[in-house]
Amino acid sequence: MIERYTRPEMGHLWSIQNEWQTILNVEIAACEAMAELGEIPAAAVENIKAKAKFDVARINEIEKTTDHDIIAFLTNLEENIGEDSKYIHKGLTSSDVKDTAYCVMMRDAAAIILDDLQEFRTVLRRRANEFRHTPCIGRTHGIHAEPMTFGLKLLLWSAEIERDIERLTHAKKIVSVGKLSGAVGTYSNINPRIEELTCKKLGLTPVRLATQVIQRDRHAEFVTTLAIIASTLEKIATEIRNLQRTDIREAEEFFKAGQKGSSAMPHKRNPINCERVSGMARLVRGNAVAAMEDITLWHERDISHSSVERVILPDSTINVDYCLHKLTGIVDKLLVYPDAMLHNMNRTGGLIYSQRILTALVNKGILRQTAYVWVQRNAMKRWLDKEDFRTNVEKDADISAHLTKEEIDACFDYQYFLRNVDDIFARFDL
Repeated sequence: MIERYTRPEMGHLWSIQNEWQTILNVEIAACEAMAELGEIPAAAVENIKAKAKFDVARINEIEKTTDHDIIAFLTNLEENIGEDSKYIHKGLTSSDVKDTAYCVMMRDAAAIILDDLQEFRTVLRRRANEFRHTPCIGRTHGIHAEPMTFGLKLLLWSAEIERDIERLTHAKKIVSVGKLSGAVGTYSNINPRIEELTCKKLGLTPVRLATQVIQRDRHAEFVTTLAIIASTLEKIATEIRNLQRTDIREAEEFFKAGQKGSSAMPHKRNPINCERVSGMARLVRGNAVAAMEDITLWHERDISHSSVERVILPDSTINVDYCLHKLTGIVDKLLVYPDAMLHNMNRTGGLIYSQRILTALVNKGILRQTAYVWVQRNAMKRWLDKEDFRTNVEKDADISAHLTKEEIDACFDYQYFLRNVDDIFARFDL
């Protein structure tokens, strides 16, 4: 009998049992459509729905002889249904039911991941608000740049997740299609209305044109979208890993009681879960390449894509689903150290305020390049000789000739850099 979608777990969705059940759902929906058009008896459809059962072990046993999985499946159905089984797969080819079933499964997988993304965005936004005004140093090229807030870092991640939601929503639409048009897509042995009715029953849109298969640019868009999502997750995980480095330690993964970081060194607290996310993202990106390779098939179809999709579709969706759950938990329990952020922000002895001095001099009418030379020479003394930047700026004859001590003091206030933070948050209704 046909089973309706009830949001399964991702692993179950791609199980062999569910795959065959989804293919059976397609076959039964097609029989119902044929009966509605008067092409097969309605009573036969009821009998099919009552008796249509399959056994994976039996399918595998038959396939040893047929070397064709769909024929083995249909043979097993025939064993259970009897005479009315002749109406199953009428006018169809294997790809009609398998391609359509795979689209159902991709659509359902996308629905699960979209739920995951929404949950992750909620956690990111909550924690972004929590640290909205928590100052930290912004880094470019890994080097201290200017002050920002840790909340802005989290808010940036949530904005990217929002774009991932948009991307996956579109990719879900692209793969939510079906095809029941026969051996080379010409409807030679099936009424196009059957495709239309069957797809409607399954919540799909009929493709406008197919060969024997639904074209694989759709699948490639789906998997590459997953790869972009995985790359977003790796970006976040990598930043957390960097912030957990001993010489930075502004944030770190939650370390529960009883947890061990190393078999040799009892002191270790390692970002193992973020490292796991980073590694798994590489797999999804590799799968995206394989999905794009599948776009090119011989003539109206070959089977080179099939073996690839049996691996990359379940692996990519399960991977992204897992990583989203994992990273959501990491961010939810992320240990954040504002005191360390403030300490690190002050480690360069005021160098992070160099642009404020530069701008103040420009505002006094000094040529920018001239002012740049004045400020830089004092900054280099800090880098190379450990001299105090602020003291040297105050002693610099060129600078002090144009800026009072009070004006210089005003340049060394990190709050100046944060004055527009609330305006940025307002763009996100936070």
